[in-house]
Amino acid sequence: MESTGDGRNRGAVRRLTVGMFALALVCAVISGELVWAQDNPLNQVQTPPAPPPKKTPEDLKPVIEGAENAAAQATTRRDARIRVDVNLVLVPMTVTDPMNRLVTGLERENFQIYDNNLPQAIKSFSTDDAPLTIGIVFDLSGSMGSKFVRARKALSEFLRTCNPQDEFFVVGFNDRPAVIVDYTSDIDDVEARMVMLKPENRTALIDAVYLGVNKLRQAKYDRKALLVISDGGDNRSRYTENELRRVVRESDLQIYSIGIFDQYAPTQEEQMGPILLTDLCEMTGGRLFRVTDIAELGDIAARISAELRNEYVIGYRPSEVKKDGNWRKLKVRLVPPAGLPPLTVHNRQGYYAPSQ
Repeated sequence: MESTGDGRNRGAVRRLTVGMFALALVCAVISGELVWAQDNPLNQVQTPPAPPPKKTPEDLKPVIEGAENAAAQATTRRDARIRVDVNLVLVPMTVTDPMNRLVTGLERENFQIYDNNLPQAIKSFSTDDAPLTIGIVFDLSGSMGSKFVRARKALSEFLRTCNPQDEFFVVGFNDRPAVIVDYTSDIDDVEARMVMLKPENRTALIDAVYLGVNKLRQAKYDRKALLVISDGGDNRSRYTENELRRVVRESDLQIYSIGIFDQYAPTQEEQMGPILLTDLCEMTGGRLFRVTDIAELGDIAARISAELRNEYVIGYRPSEVKKDGNWRKLKVRLVPPAGLPPLTVHNRQGYYAPSQ
């Protein structure tokens, strides 16, 4: 007959053994979940969406969409890059009304296009659906401390209104930029990483945009855009404004910005920040949205997403063909339908002609 002490010892051993087995089982489950989480969602086969229903005459009327419903109604997409292919130039553009609201439903006859001031015959006009590669450039400098949570939520709002087939990455920056989320289509990946970050130090905005532009060269899709979320100017970059302007001008992308600027900028760098971002956006056919109320961040993010989903693309063959590699200026004029207020078109300022 075993002693009480021996029985207690054996019981303790059995409990320890069961505990170790349970711990091993939990570790195995966690390990399995981690392996599953590391699968690249971009490698999954995507089922092509069904073709859209034929538009009715009512659908073909121009529509001015307000910010509150623009993202929900923004369903059309297209290959939005400016491209020269066998002398065919494709120009993406958006249209807004005097209240800065998106205008959809315009037709070919509502547009006139000029190449180096020469009128061109429009050969194609479309708003075809196409996926998008989006680079996010997110300010993590110390001045973003009180704005970080709202800005992070605005980013989530923007991503959740994107097409499920879109891919995106995030460049974060303070003293220097770094890719903090590589190419993915999983919004949860971005949100999980962003919640771990903390704003601090100075602002290398120019370097960050430069990195984002270069990162887009690895994009899966022809259609590319950069979204910059920042609250001020640059005070830490290696690259200069001129170097950044040159690489943006040579790149095939659109830049949108959400500017969370202070009403009274105390430094010259902060005063120049809005000017730089405005120039970069207008150069590429995008736009800068100034935040006057931090609570508006989510609505602004939704508006930018809506613009990216509702762009017209015009194709033409230049009447003056010169394969000299020089910069050619683009201009688009609108002939809106009767009854609409004056409208504004936003398009890239030009393109480089083929060199051969």
